[in-house]
Amino acid sequence: MSDQVPTTGLRAATFNVYALEHADGARRTAVAAEGLRRLRPDVVALQEVTRGDETDQVAELLPGYHVVDHRDWSADGVGATTASRWPVGDTWYVDLPVSSGAAHLSWVGAAVVEVLAPAPLGPVLVVHHKPSWHQGGEREREQQAVATADAVEKLVGPREVPVVLLGDFDAAPDASSIRFLTGRQSLEGVSVCYQDAWSAVHPEDAGHTFTPVNPLVRNGEMSRETGRRIDYVMVRCGSHGPPLEVTGCERVFTEPVGGVWASDHFGVYADLRVPRPADAWR
Repeated sequence: MSDQVPTTGLRAATFNVYALEHADGARRTAVAAEGLRRLRPDVVALQEVTRGDETDQVAELLPGYHVVDHRDWSADGVGATTASRWPVGDTWYVDLPVSSGAAHLSWVGAAVVEVLAPAPLGPVLVVHHKPSWHQGGEREREQQAVATADAVEKLVGPREVPVVLLGDFDAAPDASSIRFLTGRQSLEGVSVCYQDAWSAVHPEDAGHTFTPVNPLVRNGEMSRETGRRIDYVMVRCGSHGPPLEVTGCERVFTEPVGGVWASDHFGVYADLRVPRPADAWR
């Protein structure tokens, strides 16, 4: 699916779809597919998606999109993927450190995709970061955040290319890995700054994306969950701020459709645009 109409904006979304084997996955996929059709994002990071010889959930959810899978998938065909409405150019994969004793997914890693958006927006680096999930693993998530951020800095170099970082980070905003990514602390002698789209638009709203309000959380493996925001869309900042302005950010799939919840996560999308000349940093 290619769109060569000039554009100054980009809609980026992230959504953990909850593995197909859980909670009537076929019906949930139908709900999610219709929601994504209406949302019409330009780029999407999907987690816990199923792809195999007989099932291609990505094709059901985002027909016609250009798809870049994470390199490693679980034995049952569950993993993460990045999809773009526009063609893609170069792609890179970042191996993230995982301790031998940690509970972790086989598809932990970060994919960097060059999305060839039409001018005047032009190419955008979309970074799909998937760290370790377990609640005791923040030290590991710190190391993984540093690894992804460092890889991005080396790829960007002196270029002025926008970078959108998104995914299910399995860490709340006050966790050290998120504080590092949003420029509020350094880690391992490294510091970066990404603008958190949700906080930019809703600074006083917790915006939980994994919450017992959703019965799939309340009745799932983490039934004692009290609610966290763990799914993010972020924009890498330059010296004077982000090159793309956040004009909107909302959660999606926050209500059931016909009694069916799309996932145990709520999705997040952000509308980003190239600032008008009068708005731009000088």
